[in-house]
Amino acid sequence: MRQYLLSIYQPDGPPPPPEVLEPIMTELGKLNEEMKAAGAWVFAVGLHPPASATVIRDRDGEPTLTDGPFTEGKEHMGGFTVINAEDLDAALDWGSRMAKVLAPLAIEVRPIQW
Repeated sequence: MRQYLLSIYQPDGPPPPPEVLEPIMTELGKLNEEMKAAGAWVFAVGLHPPASATVIRDRDGEPTLTDGPFTEGKEHMGGFTVINAEDLDAALDWGSRMAKVLAPLAIEVRPIQW
């Protein structure tokens, strides 16, 4: 069984108001429980806003630290879930179900390389 990363991309800016966000989080919790019951769920996390990031680059053997996100954009990774799946089709099925719950947010499905 392979592991896959389901990355959740969301627009920059403040989160939706509670009356919008709470039903979405309830449905996402139900999907996470389904993944757990199926033995697919490994773990999931939400991330702090991109402004909390620090980017590190090596410049001639010395680390250079920069506050903020790596690139300027209109969206950022807001969180991710790691799953076990028999194959890419199974991972895409879980990713599609997550995309339905989180619409219109994009979900990127990518195999994890060990």
